[in-house]
Amino acid sequence: MSGLIHPASPLLQLLLGAAASWLLLAGLLPLLQRGLLDQPNARSSHSRPTPRGGGLAFVLVACLAWLLLGSWALLLCLPLALLGLLDDWRGLPVGLRYGAQVATALVLLLHTRLPGLEPWSWLGLLLLIAATAVINFTNFMDGLDGLVGASMAVVLAAAALGGSPELWPLIGALLGFLPWNWSPARVFMGDAGSTFLGAVLVATLLRCRSGGQAFGLLLVATPLLADSASCVLRRFLVGQSVLQAHRLHLYQRLQQAGWSHRRVSCVYAAATGVLVVLLRLGGWPWALLGVVLVLALGLRLECTVAVPFATAAGSSSRSLGEPQRSTSPPC
Repeated sequence: MSGLIHPASPLLQLLLGAAASWLLLAGLLPLLQRGLLDQPNARSSHSRPTPRGGGLAFVLVACLAWLLLGSWALLLCLPLALLGLLDDWRGLPVGLRYGAQVATALVLLLHTRLPGLEPWSWLGLLLLIAATAVINFTNFMDGLDGLVGASMAVVLAAAALGGSPELWPLIGALLGFLPWNWSPARVFMGDAGSTFLGAVLVATLLRCRSGGQAFGLLLVATPLLADSASCVLRRFLVGQSVLQAHRLHLYQRLQQAGWSHRRVSCVYAAATGVLVVLLRLGGWPWALLGVVLVLALGLRLECTVAVPFATAAGSSSRSLGEPQRSTSPPC
């Protein structure tokens, strides 16, 4: 089915998306300040009350653009954003949130373009679990000003350049959102924005024309996804609940070590950008080489800059009133 309008040039889509997102958020901000104010606590990286739910601006702009352009499959991510907004407002049970993520991932899997993939096969089941992990990992990374917005804009730009031009309006909307979210942030995207971006990434991966194309795009997202994946694994190995809030991600421990929000966000976005360049120049083999270098950089930051995992884990347990558990050294 064709869209309601003909797509404009990528540059025009970027500019229109950015302007619409910025203006919409300017109008929404007073409402968010009254109803969705995030009060800082022991686990927060911010020190003053800041409204959350600002991701609604780029969600609405992107979904309107997709409706007009006829990109119906990406609209399947909208219900998860609306549920995220409810979670930002009232807080929802973990089971309900994960159930919604499973349902979203299943619907997206049913619309996959990857050749030879049967949604009801064992591989389909593994991809379903992996899809919910990508959604949650993206959400977990939304803890510093500008980090997820900037990095996801770069990841989605790689997909747009690689054959998914319907993503340009969302990239533009993220660019319009970032001035509000850049340090010091005047608004957070909240679960409404972070779970939506995770779902869009899943949808984009599943709509790739080949496994190699999907693998290359997944490699580009390594700075975001590897931080979350490694943190979940380390917390599991030391006996911590992986469902409990914490400040143990590498990006959080870099900030605790004295790095500013801006510096951390720029490092993650720049690393993602390098992977995009390598993917465009040499395909996924070059991107895979870049991932090795990015992981080496992450290990160096882990061992020489970041607050050690064991130290941060002990501080997190004390702030939550939990008994301390022994943890392994970071390196």
